[in-house]
Amino acid sequence: MEKEAAAAAECRVLSIQSHVVRGYVGNRAAAFPLQVLGFEIDSVNSVQFSNHTGYDHWKGQVLNSDELHELYEGLKLNNVNKYDYVLTGYTRDKSFLEMVVDIVKELKQQNSNLVYVCDPVMGDTRDGEGYMYVPKDLLPVYRDKVVPVADIITPNQVEAELLTGRKIRTEKDAIEVMDILHNMGPETVVITSSDLQSPSGNDYLIALGSQRRTAANGTIVTQRIRMESPKVDAVFVGTGDLFAAMLLAWTHKHPDNLKVACEKTVSAMQHVLQRTIKSAKEQAGEGNRPNSAQLELRMVQSKKDIENPEIIITATVL
Repeated sequence: MEKEAAAAAECRVLSIQSHVVRGYVGNRAAAFPLQVLGFEIDSVNSVQFSNHTGYDHWKGQVLNSDELHELYEGLKLNNVNKYDYVLTGYTRDKSFLEMVVDIVKELKQQNSNLVYVCDPVMGDTRDGEGYMYVPKDLLPVYRDKVVPVADIITPNQVEAELLTGRKIRTEKDAIEVMDILHNMGPETVVITSSDLQSPSGNDYLIALGSQRRTAANGTIVTQRIRMESPKVDAVFVGTGDLFAAMLLAWTHKHPDNLKVACEKTVSAMQHVLQRTIKSAKEQAGEGNRPNSAQLELRMVQSKKDIENPEIIITATVL
């Protein structure tokens, strides 16, 4: 047990994501859970905003690719650019994303065991239709440069479809899409949300995961899972960033068991979301819809659930 604790303590993550002064998105949503789970986290803030852009107003600065390179050079000059994981999320700029790829490649040359966890944030569903909310020129960069160097990716259904050029209408389609994504590079693919019909009914959201590993005898073993989570009637921001961070942590702790890693990740998410919606409704008052400020994730209050989540959502092995 002591050895395990030491291994986790020495695990260092470079997280290149957005930062907000108030609230929880990007690095603010990723750093706390990773630290709680025993990881050292070095944060590069791709933007610094007053708050997330779902509010009526926001102000702040955006880091460009030269500035990212300069920060990385500083780490390199001090010989502290040694990482076990890289974690990235929302990016709007093509040259910035290409610089991230260069950094990941260099870090992988130093440490062949480095794991790159990428949330390829590009789009979502609105009124049943997929749409992109980042510039279109990011798609080829994600598809041709980012995904091939990634080890774990967490697209939603729209993003998985964009990356593969394939529509997902059935679970079989989703499995085929995950296989295409494996063939592009990543060993672990989790489609974090989908429009697929849940066997449990319309109040549930389906997520699917696939992990492809090479066994000791050289054969390739694939584990595929499905998870159903109850839908929560509110728009949260930062949930994808929290999901990717916790998936990083739990796949590290359960490297050969995607089922357990996903159960802990999704269960912890549910605990955080349920606490957030309860708190938001109390703040908004009877009959009022909570606003963006009231719907900020109740992260600190969920410390125990993040650290040791009670499993309330189980995965089905397909």
